[in-house]
Amino acid sequence: MAFLSLLSIVALSVFFHGVTAQTSTTSALPTSTAVVEGLNYLARNAGKKYFGTATDNPELTDTTYTSILENYEMFGQITPGNSMKWDAIEPEPGVFTFTDGDVIAELASSNGMMLRGHNLVWYEQLPSWVTDNNYNATGLTEVIQTHVTTEVAHYKGQPYGQILIHVRHAWDVINEPLNDNGTMREDVFYNTLGTSYIEIALTAARAADPNAKLYINDYNIEYVGEKSTAMQNLIKSLQAADVPIDGVGLESHFIVGEVPTTLVENMQAFADLGIEFAITELDIRMELPETAELLEQQKTDFYTVVNACLSVSQCVGVTVWDWTDKYSWIPSTFPGYGAATPWDDNYQRKPAFDGIAIALEGQSI
Repeated sequence: MAFLSLLSIVALSVFFHGVTAQTSTTSALPTSTAVVEGLNYLARNAGKKYFGTATDNPELTDTTYTSILENYEMFGQITPGNSMKWDAIEPEPGVFTFTDGDVIAELASSNGMMLRGHNLVWYEQLPSWVTDNNYNATGLTEVIQTHVTTEVAHYKGQPYGQILIHVRHAWDVINEPLNDNGTMREDVFYNTLGTSYIEIALTAARAADPNAKLYINDYNIEYVGEKSTAMQNLIKSLQAADVPIDGVGLESHFIVGEVPTTLVENMQAFADLGIEFAITELDIRMELPETAELLEQQKTDFYTVVNACLSVSQCVGVTVWDWTDKYSWIPSTFPGYGAATPWDDNYQRKPAFDGIAIALEGQSI
């Protein structure tokens, strides 16, 4: 899934705990000036549980990439981008393939990182045997319960191979259940079971691992508006029915210069429900080509998001949706946009890195 950005950055040698990355370019765009112990180090010092990143199996063959990824002081949490989704884990009924997910679980565990399970029930990346079989309510309930129970139990916090899985902080049990207008998304699960599919999945996950934090994850709930209100009402209804729910994931796929101004207000509304939440998939894309002005605004935008998390104690951590532009999903999904992460595609830290570090250090930008 490598997608190269449209330009390179000035040549610098970046030294971090013995890791050297060198590039040779002719661009005059600004780069990071921060000298810090690491973003996870700063996040933990600021009282958060982690600063983390998504990753995916194909990029783990890139040794320059992994030399930075595996540094615990930089990243204290890992989310698998694709290898724990339904089509990867259970491609055929009752046939479970954990190989790729196990690779990332071992990577997290061997480096003392938290592992976020992503995800269990989502309308995308479903094998056809789930979507095309016209299950009745009883049949689809059994399908959900089997899938959730088997996957969560496999990654439960216990000796795993020769390695003890450390802290697996959370599962994205339900992913993206809402439309932007706050109505429920129509998919195979909702169309067959109504909203009860959410209770079925959460209850199965709790039974399979009582110690894991159970989340609902979605995008465009970072704003005060119909969708965030609908998510809050969904959480309230689950709590009223004694359905296990511990947290909400705010995906936070933003555009440079368009970060919401009501982040803290919105976060506090979730906190007032008595649950935790996390920024789970942060990236801030820009229309290409990059300019010094866009990179400076991106620095401010990353600062704003991370500082909002620091402002509300129930925000437990921040995860970027991969940390380098080289492996960002943005260019393939939003043509003409890119440069959405804190490092460029040559592993050069961008001004956005500084924005994150300044926020975590409790300074003003």
